[in-house]
Amino acid sequence: MYYVVKYSGKFGFIKPWTAVRDGETFSQQFLTPSIIEGMEKKLFPELLENNGEIKKIQRHKLSYDAIDSQQEVTQTRGWKVSKKEMTRERSILKRGVMLNPVLYLAFAEKSDAETAMKQHICLCRNEDILLPNAEIIELTEEQFVELDGFELRFGKSEQSFLVGYNRFDEGKPMYGWIEYNGNKIL
Repeated sequence: MYYVVKYSGKFGFIKPWTAVRDGETFSQQFLTPSIIEGMEKKLFPELLENNGEIKKIQRHKLSYDAIDSQQEVTQTRGWKVSKKEMTRERSILKRGVMLNPVLYLAFAEKSDAETAMKQHICLCRNEDILLPNAEIIELTEEQFVELDGFELRFGKSEQSFLVGYNRFDEGKPMYGWIEYNGNKIL
């Protein structure tokens, strides 16, 4: 049995993205192990010393209505020096913003779900706020699988691919495969 907390946002605040700075940054439709671990550490600060492992969040599902492409102006780290001035080059990145995101977090212990239900969470940036619903949903694993959304299942298998490098575990490679239910949004 899972104890599930549903988080949602009314606005397009969630922007999972790759770290590539190449003019256009593509949003991803899944949450990496380090993102889930970061949420867990926010919800349960007593786990801050446990790097590289997720202890309390058993499963997750992320869904949204659409992705809206937005532009962001960035500046390079270096300075361009001429005889009269010093300037920093600017570039424009396009980022995808999820509209009306919904995230389900599944816990094995009801007490963990109760703790999570009293807090907001952020994904990737501090302004990407999702608020919890007021009740815990009890679901079997089969019922959880039927929820709409994307889930990156963590680990190596024949269908796994590299999803990034874990900032909590000395930059070790992270692998997983995507499972989804419901409408595919690309």
